[in-house]
Amino acid sequence: MASITTLRPRAGAAAPAPTAGTAALLSGDALILSGVTRAFGAVRAVDDVSLTVAAGEKYAILGSNGAGKTTLFNAITGDFPPSAGSIHFFGEDITALPPHERIRKGLRRTYQSSLLFRDLSVRDNLFLAVRGVASGRFSFFPARARHASTLATQDLLERVRLSHIADEPVSSLAHGQQRQLEIGMALAGAPRLILFDEPAAGLSPAERRELVQLLTSLPAHMSFVLIEHDLDIALRVVDRVTVMHNGRVLRHGTPSEIENDAQVQAIYMGGKH
Repeated sequence: MASITTLRPRAGAAAPAPTAGTAALLSGDALILSGVTRAFGAVRAVDDVSLTVAAGEKYAILGSNGAGKTTLFNAITGDFPPSAGSIHFFGEDITALPPHERIRKGLRRTYQSSLLFRDLSVRDNLFLAVRGVASGRFSFFPARARHASTLATQDLLERVRLSHIADEPVSSLAHGQQRQLEIGMALAGAPRLILFDEPAAGLSPAERRELVQLLTSLPAHMSFVLIEHDLDIALRVVDRVTVMHNGRVLRHGTPSEIENDAQVQAIYMGGKH
């Protein structure tokens, strides 16, 4: 975890212990998890997880099935709020906020299973995502060609390389193209941090290469946290990694440290690859 900068106390006064939110403001952190636990009855799916993602940092959470990765994402987004611990997002405690308030503050998420409007076009899906996080999103007036939402939709089409099939129905897209569209929808409204839940699942080798290019082309100021079983993808696109096992943190480190860690290799990689 990143070190915490403390304020200089007045002469003769004891230095106050900084809160997680104060630490985030001082150190430029996007996300701080402090002792996050999520229990379902007697089962702790996530158990006392602490980690810090810096502003602009690209981060991966790895682990086998059942390690608690998706449950941790659900705690961060508010789908299943923590049973214990705290979550700070750019210095603000969001532990108890509902999901839609977290979205308004710039937090986005993709899911393992596609949540797309399959009978609508690629363009319409992106337009709905743009309007969903825009002010005046309940307006009944149609957007004109030079409307901000229309321009933002076109920008997203180009960013995720789907302009050539903008008017095709989502149902006709290849699986990899649907993943690209999901990322485009998550990018709507200039998010500050995106949670990617296994974006490479089910992709062909060519589609995986396209995904790597897309993830590495995201703006430098934008943070993301990636859950991924494909280690070759995850370790190529992130700055730091947390490995989870049985709901707890097993290791924090750089991609190189994680790749060469003997315990991680034994549990997840089956030896050095």
